[in-house]
Amino acid sequence: MIVMQTKTIPFTLRRTALIGGSVLLAALGLALVAHQQSSLAADEAPAKPSGPPPLSVKTAKVASESVPLTRQGVATVLPMASVTVRSRIDGQLDRVEFKEGQDVKAGQVLARLDARTYQAQLQQVEAVKAKDQVLLANAQADLQRYTQLIKEEATTQQIVDTQRALVAQLQATLKTDDAQINLAQVQMSYTAITAPISGRIGARLVDQGNIVRATDAGGLLVINQVDPIAVQFSLPEAAFQAVNRAINASKGAGKKPLRVEAVDRNTRQVLGVGELILLNNQIDSATGTISMKARFANAEHKLWPGQSVEARVTLGELSEALTVPATAVQRSQTGNFAYVVEAEDKVRMQPIKVLQTENGKAVIESGLSAGDRVVVDGHYRLTPGARVVEAKPPAPAASGPVRATASAASTPTASAPGAKP
Repeated sequence: MIVMQTKTIPFTLRRTALIGGSVLLAALGLALVAHQQSSLAADEAPAKPSGPPPLSVKTAKVASESVPLTRQGVATVLPMASVTVRSRIDGQLDRVEFKEGQDVKAGQVLARLDARTYQAQLQQVEAVKAKDQVLLANAQADLQRYTQLIKEEATTQQIVDTQRALVAQLQATLKTDDAQINLAQVQMSYTAITAPISGRIGARLVDQGNIVRATDAGGLLVINQVDPIAVQFSLPEAAFQAVNRAINASKGAGKKPLRVEAVDRNTRQVLGVGELILLNNQIDSATGTISMKARFANAEHKLWPGQSVEARVTLGELSEALTVPATAVQRSQTGNFAYVVEAEDKVRMQPIKVLQTENGKAVIESGLSAGDRVVVDGHYRLTPGARVVEAKPPAPAASGPVRATASAASTPTASAPGAKP
């Protein structure tokens, strides 16, 4: 009988095979679950938007309000009056009675010339008059005697007529003497040089001891009237009709001239408020502008001759004017425009016409409507059709109590009795 022998597999090998199979099945199950979850997550994830992300900008709405109607232009401060003081006669400058930069009043003595020559001339003509007065008195006495003698027929009519003519001649001579005396007195008064107007003296042009002449071109000094003071400016020809209508409307009882403000070009500070006193009688065809002048009270001397300022003249008031922040107005080669935010937060370029810009606010004449939303900040990356989103305001800085609380929270606290460390 043949006996078949079977080979028995050891127990350890069978155990190892069972464990490996279980691990493989678990790995396959986990892979399947992960695949299902990733597929489900992919199905549930929202679709990413197409195109570039929206740009962060700041916007504002077009407002309707009442604003003053103004026009402004570059201006130059001028003295209300300027006089070069000269000597009206020839002579030596004997005394200087003013200081450079001094404020003077009209009629105040500024300098004196050597008056001895003119005093002598006055005395001379006064002596001539005294002599002619004696001659006239003698001629009048003779005429009276001749008149008595003609009644007695002791003289001729010719002698009487001749004497009467002599008296008339001497009377005319006395009038000439009076005129010479007046002339000498005037010449004498010219030795005291006085201020023709009130104002501020500039630099002294001639020193004491020099010989001055009436024909000298430079003069002795210059006086500028600085209170009140004038501001001269120009506006474009296109503004003439509006200014002219405002001037005509301001005429009449109880109405005031047009208000003009002088504004510092650097600090934008209003240096003074005055009134328009001149609209020039013609437009400068070379520059296409019209010149105007305003008068300002200047007690504090904030305005000074030669100073460059900006003049702002108020012509009236605009009711229900469309206004936007001035930063909303952009400029291109074709003119002004603004970015208007439309539906779906997309922007478009809208050509606009600006009537005036004042105090950071632009008055829109055409191109926008009340309630339109325009971009006021963040223009540099915008293009027509770009999507925008309103920029969030910056987060406020942490206050003191919050910082103290955080500090206290970070400080270790004492452990409760019996607590484990």
